[in-house]
Amino acid sequence: MDFFKEKGHTVIPGASLIPEHDPTVLFTTAGMHPLTPFLLGEKHPAGQRLTNVQKCLRTIDIDSVGDSWHLTFFEMLGNWSLGDFWKKEAIEWSFEFLTSKKWLGIPIEKLSVTVFSGRPQEGPQIAPRDDESAKIWQKIGISKERIYFLPKSENWWGPAGQTGPCGPCTEMFYDSGKEKCGNDCRPGCPCGKYAEIWNDVFMEFNKTKEGKYEPLKQKNVDTGMGVERTTAVLNGYDNIYEIELFLPIIKKIESFATTNYKLQTKNYRIIADHLKAATFVLAENIEPSNVERGYVLRRLIRRAIRYGKQLGIENGFTHKVAEAVIDIYRNIYPELFRNKDFILEQLIREEEKFGKTIERGLKEFENIKKDAVISGQDAFNLYQTYGFPIEMTEELAKEKGLKVDIGGFKKELEKHQELSRTASVGVFKGGLADASEQVTKYHTATHLLLAGLRKVLGSHVVQKGSNITAERLRFDFSHKEKLFQEQIKQVEDFVNDAIKKDLPVNFEEMTLEQAKKINAMGVFESRYDGKVRVYTIGKDDKIISREICGGPHVKKTSELGRFKITKEESSGGGVRRIRAVLE
Repeated sequence: MDFFKEKGHTVIPGASLIPEHDPTVLFTTAGMHPLTPFLLGEKHPAGQRLTNVQKCLRTIDIDSVGDSWHLTFFEMLGNWSLGDFWKKEAIEWSFEFLTSKKWLGIPIEKLSVTVFSGRPQEGPQIAPRDDESAKIWQKIGISKERIYFLPKSENWWGPAGQTGPCGPCTEMFYDSGKEKCGNDCRPGCPCGKYAEIWNDVFMEFNKTKEGKYEPLKQKNVDTGMGVERTTAVLNGYDNIYEIELFLPIIKKIESFATTNYKLQTKNYRIIADHLKAATFVLAENIEPSNVERGYVLRRLIRRAIRYGKQLGIENGFTHKVAEAVIDIYRNIYPELFRNKDFILEQLIREEEKFGKTIERGLKEFENIKKDAVISGQDAFNLYQTYGFPIEMTEELAKEKGLKVDIGGFKKELEKHQELSRTASVGVFKGGLADASEQVTKYHTATHLLLAGLRKVLGSHVVQKGSNITAERLRFDFSHKEKLFQEQIKQVEDFVNDAIKKDLPVNFEEMTLEQAKKINAMGVFESRYDGKVRVYTIGKDDKIISREICGGPHVKKTSELGRFKITKEESSGGGVRRIRAVLE
C-alpha cells in the first residue's frame, strides 16, 4: 500500500467476500470484481489510481489444492489504473516493487515473465502479439531467455462474467529452485518449479453478448499479487503452507491426527485450505445447504472431514481448526471474531450431520457394483442418503480408476427437484454481468424494495445480498420471520407507488462522514474510502431512498414498469429472500 501511495494511488478498503450486485458469481474471486463498473467507465470517487487488498475465494482450482501453490481462499493485493497510466508504468512499477532493495528485494535472476503471444485458443485472433510488453521487460532487466510468449489460454484475462472488460496480461513468476520436470518446463508448468506471484492485465477490450471484442472507451490496468505466494517466496519456501498464515492451522490439525504432516502432506493441506475458506464464508452468515453458496460451503466442509478420516481424525475437529483461523486473522477481519459463535455452531452442526453418515456412505461406495462407470442412480443415492456431494463421489471414483455417470446423476436431481444449481458451482469467474437497460432497471428497483421493506417491517431490515439479471431480481435482507401476504402486498404497493410518482434518481459524491450525516444506507460501507456516491430517489420532502452505491441506475422511477414479488422464502438464519420481476 505504501509503495503505490508513493505512485499517486488512493488506498481503498477491500469488499465483502459476497458480491453486492452480481448475477453471475457466488463469491468475489478477484480484486477487480467490485470495481467492474469503474473499469467500464464510471467515475470512481477515489480517483483513477487505486490500490487495496481483497479477500477472494475460487473453487475452479479445487482439484489442485494440496499442491505447493493453489488455494481456495486467498488475499489479493492489487492496484488499478482507470483510464490513466498504461503498460510502461505498470510493468516498471511491478519490477521496482519486486526487485528494489527498498521493497521486496527479489533477485532479478529468480524472475521470469510471460506475455501474450497473440495466438488465441480458438476462433479468430483478438489482439496482436504483445511485443510492447516484452520490450519493456527487456529494457528494465529481464533477459530475453526468461520472457515467454504464451497463447490466450495462459495470458488473456477474460471478462468478469459473460461480458465485460478484458485483455492480454503479463505474468511474473518466481523460480523456486526445483529441478525442471522436463525440457518443456516453463512458467505455468504445474510441476511447481515456477510460482506465479503477480499479474498485470491490460484491459483494452469489452466482450459483448455476441462474443465480439470491442475497444473500451478507456484503457485500464488491473494487477493482482497473491499475499500467500509472495510471503512464501520472501521466506524462501517452495510452498505456501509453511508461512505464518498456515502453520498454526497445520499444527492444530496435527494435534488431532494419528499421522504427522510430513507423511500425509496433501491431506493436511486440503483440510487447512478448506476449513480456512469455510470459516471466511461462514463469517458472511452463509449456512451450509444444497444450493449456491451454501453448497460450496458444504462441499468444502465435507471434503475436509473426509480427508480428516484418512488422517485418523474422529468427529469434532472442524470448529477447533476454525478457532485457529480466527486467531490468525481476527485483528485484520473483525467479522471473523464478531461472528465466531455462528461459525463454530455451524461447523459443529455440519460435522455432526455428516459424521453420522460418512462411514456408512464410504462402505456403501465400496459395495456399489463397479464396472467402468458408477451409475447416476448410485451417485444420487450417495448424495441423498449419505450427504456426499457429487464431487466427492467423483473423487472417490477417480481414486479407483472409475468414472461417474454425471448425466444420469443430474436427471435424478431434476426428478427430485433438489440442488437446482450445482451445475454452475465452482466454475464462476464473476463480475458485474452487464450494465444493460433491464439490469439497470432491476438494480434501481432493489433500492425501492429495500425502502419498502424498511417501511413495512422496520428499520432493522438491511441488505444481505442481491442477484440481478435481465429477467428478475433476487434480494436478501435481515428479518427473522416469514412475511405475511398482506406485508408482501404492502411492499409491492410501496414500490409501485414510487414508480407511479415518477421520482427523480440522482447521485452526489461526498465523504463517508457526510453520507452518514444524511442517513444514507450503506450495508457495504466498510469497503469505501475517501469520497462515495450517494444515490437519492425523490427530492425535497419526498425522498424515499438514500443509499451508498456504485452501480448503474435509471434517471426516473417511471422507467421501471410494474413491480411484482414472485416469491418470499428463507435464505438462512435470520435472512429472508425475495424474488421479483418488473412487468
